Amino acid sequence: MLTLLFGLILFLGVHCLQALAPDWREARRTQWGERTYKGLYSLVAGIGLVLIVIGYGQARAEPVLLWTPPRGLVHASFLLMWVSMVLLVAAYVPRNAIRLRLGHPMTLGVKTWAFGHLLVNGSLADLMLFGTFLIWAVLVFRSARRRPVAATAASGSSLTTALTVLVGTGVWALFLWGGLHARWIGVSPLGSMGA
Repeated sequence: MLTLLFGLILFLGVHCLQALAPDWREARRTQWGERTYKGLYSLVAGIGLVLIVIGYGQARAEPVLLWTPPRGLVHASFLLMWVSMVLLVAAYVPRNAIRLRLGHPMTLGVKTWAFGHLLVNGSLADLMLFGTFLIWAVLVFRSARRRPVAATAASGSSLTTALTVLVGTGVWALFLWGGLHARWIGVSPLGSMGA
């Protein structure tokens, strides 16, 4: 469990710098240079991610069950995962109406992903992993909404918005029915339905 905790601290810690310590972040970027800063940032985030994967795998081997989620929440989780995938894709597709309207679809996607997983997972490791990501996403989203945003006259394109939804739906389908979740995470979401 300590490996998971340390990984979360490293990974989410560096991802909190812009929101919680912007002055420190800018001072380091100026002091070290953009390339060095990005390299160190990526290294720390990468180590954190590896530790999260290892620690979560270790914790799942001997789970500490806190509650048993009702099976009916599985369908709600599937819907939230679809919303999450569309939001995550919206963060990268330029000129889509979702991104322009919401401003921070990546953070909203992580929030939705974490909440959806908390609905259907009841172990201590699940609470640590998804709960920490949910808290992080809430804090970062609040911080991002407080920062001034440059006015833009751009409007979302119907084509790029439709593409965003289509690609997000495709990614969601690959994870759910295409076996990506089972292959990468080791658990089939459909298994929780008794399928």
